[in-house]
Amino acid sequence: MMRLNKDYVWPIIGLAAVGFSAWLLFHQLRDISFDDIVDSLNAIPFSGWLLSALATLLAYAALAGYDRLALMHLRKKISWGYIAAASFTAYAIGHNIGASVFSGAVVRYRAYTAKGLSGADVGVLVAFCSFTFTLGSILLGGIVLLIEPRLLNRFFEDLALWVPIASGVAMLAATGLYVVGSSLRLKSLRIRNFRLQYPRLPIVVRQLIIGPLELIGAAAIIYFALPAASNPGFLLVLGIFLASFSAALVSHAPGGLGVLEVVFLLALPDVNPADVIAALLVFRLFYLLIPFALSLVIVLLFEHDQWLQRWRLARKPPAD
Repeated sequence: MMRLNKDYVWPIIGLAAVGFSAWLLFHQLRDISFDDIVDSLNAIPFSGWLLSALATLLAYAALAGYDRLALMHLRKKISWGYIAAASFTAYAIGHNIGASVFSGAVVRYRAYTAKGLSGADVGVLVAFCSFTFTLGSILLGGIVLLIEPRLLNRFFEDLALWVPIASGVAMLAATGLYVVGSSLRLKSLRIRNFRLQYPRLPIVVRQLIIGPLELIGAAAIIYFALPAASNPGFLLVLGIFLASFSAALVSHAPGGLGVLEVVFLLALPDVNPADVIAALLVFRLFYLLIPFALSLVIVLLFEHDQWLQRWRLARKPPAD
């Protein structure tokens, strides 16, 4: 019974999050027609589509950097092309299925053990990538809260101004402590077969660049798809994206279905809801659906190549 609970708890949480978000979304969109959303999609200029596509490439290039830095931390050498394909596939599948840490870990295990990494190495790699994302979120969140402290008032109207400022300072301080810990080379932490240690300082510096870069690219997809007349500005879009994307990850809803939409609609009451939904549809198309379709092709090609290697090995005559 305990095993069944472990197997089904995250899918149940994800489905519950989707259901609750769908209920909230229905109340938010009950006065919007399908034609309104189509009109908003048609109103996006070609430049908006193009810039959103380029922002997607930036985001996925940075995600490949997550894996590259993790392998540098492990002192493992694998070609950039293989890393990019493995990372792209892991994130594309993980983002769409939900519980991305676990679903993406399965893809990474299959890909990187084929290159000689152990299960423990893959575990460290997955943890490192997750932490790089968290670090980027904390760093960007702290910066946004200090520059735009009124952002939280879009969610909590009566919140005192000192709360977001103090939160921003705390987030930047936490990032600073991580950098200090790396520079001082503090001792590692061992958990069973895993040994967690601070990355070398040059790797930490790259984490502080690549982590935020991926989030900036992903948020830019939505920013470029919003109408110029009512666009609240990139910094606000970035802050709302950080809140919505974090909520989607915590909910384990497949693709953050409904969660992203609800958070953005609540935070942007002054923007036409149809325009918000249209921008999020562009985000889902570029960041989720197209990469997911491409990742399935990559998985098929990879498994075909692995099958051919096993077949050739089985047919190879034994050495005398």
